[in-house]
Amino acid sequence: MMVAAIIVIAMMTGIPAMTIEPLKAISLRHELKHQINLREDLVLSQRLKKLFAHDKNAGPGGTYRVTSLYFDTPYDSALREKIDGVNRREKFRLRYYGTDFSFIRLEKKYKVNGLCGKRSARITQEQAEKLLSGNYEFLLDSSEPLFIELYSKLKGKGLRPKTIVCYDREAFLYAPGNVRITLDRDIRTGLGSVDFLNPEIFYLRTIESGTVLEIKYDAFLPELVRMAVQVPGRQASACSKYVLCRRFD
Repeated sequence: MMVAAIIVIAMMTGIPAMTIEPLKAISLRHELKHQINLREDLVLSQRLKKLFAHDKNAGPGGTYRVTSLYFDTPYDSALREKIDGVNRREKFRLRYYGTDFSFIRLEKKYKVNGLCGKRSARITQEQAEKLLSGNYEFLLDSSEPLFIELYSKLKGKGLRPKTIVCYDREAFLYAPGNVRITLDRDIRTGLGSVDFLNPEIFYLRTIESGTVLEIKYDAFLPELVRMAVQVPGRQASACSKYVLCRRFD
C-alpha cells in the first residue's frame, strides 16, 4: 500500500517512479510509558546503571539533549488522534541531538494496533531551514520516499510546524529483546515558537519535577528488564511529550 501510494504521489508531482528508493521493511515494536516523580527517577536511574549499558552516543554523564520540531495539520489531527487514542496514527518531526546541526533527521513515527514504528531520513541544516521558511519544493528533488510523503502531506493536508519539544535523555540498552529504556527529564516547550534551529530560544518546563520513562522492545520483554523498571503503584499510561508541550500553545 505504501509503495503504491508513493508511486501515485510521484506521478502527480512529475517524478519518475523508478528514481524513488524502495521502502525497507520496518518491524513494529512495543512501547510502554510511565510518568514518574523525581524520587522514583533517582532510584530507577541508579538501579538501571548497575544492570545495563548507557547509549554509546551519550555524553560523559550518560545523558544527551533531544530537540524535536513536530508538524500537525490546521485542525491538530495528530494531537486529537493521540488524545482520542486512534488506533492508526502518525506524526512527522525534525530532530537533532545536543547542539549539533550537522546531523538532523526527518522522522515519521506511527502507531498501529498498539505497536510503534519509525521511518527516518537524513536532512541537512539548509533543507531544514527551507522547510521552516515554507519552501518545500526541494523535497521533490530527492529519491527519498519519506521526503516525497512529507511533501504530499504538506500540500494535501496542510501539515505545518507546530511546536518544539526539548528534553534531556538518559538511555540504556539491553540486547536480548532489542530493549531500549529511556528517562526523559526537564521536558520543555518553545511556547508556540517553531524556530527549531535557534539555540537562544526560550523554553518553558512542562512538568514540574517530572520524568517520562519509556521502554521499547521487539517481540518480548526480558524478565530482567521487567523487574528492573518496576515502579510501585505506577501503571503504563498514554503519556505523550508532544501532548504535554501543546498545552502551552
